[in-house]
Amino acid sequence: MAKRRNNHEGTIFKRKNGTWRAKVTIGGKRLSFTAQTAKECRDWVNLTQRKIDSGLTFEGTQVTLDKFLTEWLVTVKATLRPRTWDQYQQIVRDHIVPSLGKVKLYHLRPDHVQTLYNERLKSGTGSRTVQLTHAVLHRALVHAVKLGLLERNPVDATVPPRPKSGEMKILDESQVSQFLVTAKNSRNEALYGLALTTGMRQSELLGLQWTDIDWTSRKLKVQRQLKRKRGGGFNYAPLKTKAAKRIVTLGVRSTEILKAHLNRQEQERKALGEKWQENNLIFPSTVGTPLDQRSLLRDFKATLALAGVPNIRFHDLRHTAISIMLNTNVPLIVVSRRVGHSRPSITLDIYGHLLSSMQGDVADSIDEHILPTEFQLHQNCTSDERGQIESS
Repeated sequence: MAKRRNNHEGTIFKRKNGTWRAKVTIGGKRLSFTAQTAKECRDWVNLTQRKIDSGLTFEGTQVTLDKFLTEWLVTVKATLRPRTWDQYQQIVRDHIVPSLGKVKLYHLRPDHVQTLYNERLKSGTGSRTVQLTHAVLHRALVHAVKLGLLERNPVDATVPPRPKSGEMKILDESQVSQFLVTAKNSRNEALYGLALTTGMRQSELLGLQWTDIDWTSRKLKVQRQLKRKRGGGFNYAPLKTKAAKRIVTLGVRSTEILKAHLNRQEQERKALGEKWQENNLIFPSTVGTPLDQRSLLRDFKATLALAGVPNIRFHDLRHTAISIMLNTNVPLIVVSRRVGHSRPSITLDIYGHLLSSMQGDVADSIDEHILPTEFQLHQNCTSDERGQIESS
């Protein structure tokens, strides 16, 4: 016997096979739901009614996750950097749609999403990729909630894999010297030196132009980064944060190395003649075009091996630069601004463990400035003299 409710509240009834069926009218059409218990059906009816009150239409219930994500990518494209949008599109295409694309957005549940994560990890997909999948899907479904297509974001109830902290490898000062001596007079000597004295990111280094240098004041403007386009080509992109756009003071020796690098580049330009493609880059390829990161990486790894120092990533040059600044007592706020962190707390969070090695020096310095110096009175000192000293 069907159990009927008030108008617009839906109908719940038990089927002959023992399962329960619920139906709700929306826009003159019926939505149905089947479950093992009457409670599940009642919960579904209540949830559906709340969604209808929030603006859900029958057409909205027919939208698949694939269709929604396709339209969402179009919506957010103008708000994202091209490289970020490409990554979102790739995550949706390769990691979300194959498993969940046909699921109606209206029916999407946390267990659907959790199963997606678990299956991806079992298939060998890296945890970092699954974390990105989680982030993209969550952001997309936040938009669905705002549009009234979902009452709440099902991704909120899932458990993505925990991020793995990348191991920071740094060179000590002796190893830095070995590396730079090995790179001396090479085409990338100035690039490696600038990376280690400024802590600049690789994309920032490759985006530098000669007009960014003020030779008189020894100031270097960091105001763009070089980004590769998917499928080929490159573009200059704005820096990620306001703090990343900065002015860095160069040392005298660094300035001399850059001037020598400029002279070398002038010779290359004259030797190639019309084959040289001028882009005004400080660190271009051998023909003036933007330097390919893969070519730079090959030279970097070869120089490390030749120098006999640990095999680190290029980004570890930035870590090395910051560690050396901190260990040579450069103030934290100066380090933070020099490397383009928006707040000193960010520098402290990432590199705070390096400061522990300085605790001994700090402790001795505090003792020296705060605590009184112990001394011993001469044995011939009279009692009156002792009293005068103690009272002074």
